[in-house]
Amino acid sequence: MTDNTTRLDHVVLWVRDPVAAAGFYEKSVGLEPIRLAEFTAGTVSFPSVRVNEETILDLAPLDMAERMNMLPGAAAGAGHPVNHVCLSLTADAFDALRGRLEDSAVPVSDLSYDSYGARGPAKRSFYFRDPDGNIVEARHYD
Repeated sequence: MTDNTTRLDHVVLWVRDPVAAAGFYEKSVGLEPIRLAEFTAGTVSFPSVRVNEETILDLAPLDMAERMNMLPGAAAGAGHPVNHVCLSLTADAFDALRGRLEDSAVPVSDLSYDSYGARGPAKRSFYFRDPDGNIVEARHYD
C-alpha cells in the first residue's frame, strides 16, 4: 500500500464454532482461512478469512464476547450482530458464489438490481446467511 486513504481493515463476526465458520467461508464463499492452525493449536484467540489483500473477517468465538471491554460500555454491545456485511465481486465470481451456495443448499435471496453501495448502483446483488446467522450480501458492479 502506497497511499494513506482510509480503507476497511476488518469486520468481527460472532460465531459459535470458528473452525466450522472458517470452513463455510472457505468452501461456500471462497475466502481463504488465515490463522486457523494457530487457533486450533490455542495460540491465537480466533481465526480469520481473507476478503482481499487489505481486508479480513475475524471469526470470533461467541464465548469471547463477555471479555470484549476495549472501551467503557463496549461489553454491553459485544456479541450483538451487525446488520450485514457486503462482498463486492466480479460478475463471474458473483455467479460462481451463488452456484456454490446453491450446491451447498445454503438459502439465497432473490436477485436485486441497481441497489446502491460504495461504488454506486450495483448490477445485481443477493443475500445469504452463514451458519451463525450473520447476513452476507454479495454484489457486482460490472
